[in-house]
Amino acid sequence: MADVKHFDQDAALETVVRLFWRQGVASTGIQDIVTATGLNRSSLYATFGGKQQLYMAALERYVTDRSRPALGRLTEDERGLPAVTDFFAGLIETRCTGEYARWGCMISNAHTGAENTDLKVRALLDRQHQRLRDAFHAALRTAQARGQLAPGTDPAAGAEVLALVAYGVNLRSRAGASADDLARTVGAALDAVTGRSS
Repeated sequence: MADVKHFDQDAALETVVRLFWRQGVASTGIQDIVTATGLNRSSLYATFGGKQQLYMAALERYVTDRSRPALGRLTEDERGLPAVTDFFAGLIETRCTGEYARWGCMISNAHTGAENTDLKVRALLDRQHQRLRDAFHAALRTAQARGQLAPGTDPAAGAEVLALVAYGVNLRSRAGASADDLARTVGAALDAVTGRSS
């Protein structure tokens, strides 16, 4: 007979997401996870596998619940540049204020950690980078169609630049950069990408 899980796996995984997101993989041990979730090691291992499998499940959960919806909204927004501006404003607000302030982005954090050498993690990060770039590309193509970009602007190249700016916001906010400083940097990047001045 299969082992009956007497705990909320969804809630446990959400707790683990927050733990890895805030502390990083290297700084999070199994005992930290046991303490945070209130589960014993055998329950964790039986349900999720070892620490690496648990981290991968947490990373996938983060993408599904947090990253993908935000990028979907940006992709589908038909306003062009205002959509990009609002995306960055929301990103800066999330990274600098509220419950998750100074945690950065779990995806960006993974890019800078030793965990990115794992092939499954690397594949997820590559897919997520493509989604980020595609979302910016869609918004910039809309902006171009609306006449919001300077003539000769390349939406594909601009999308790559904006993806890197998003990573920068995530990492610099984790290091303590102020919202005002991040907003100024984003504004300068948008001016460069669009070929227009604010």
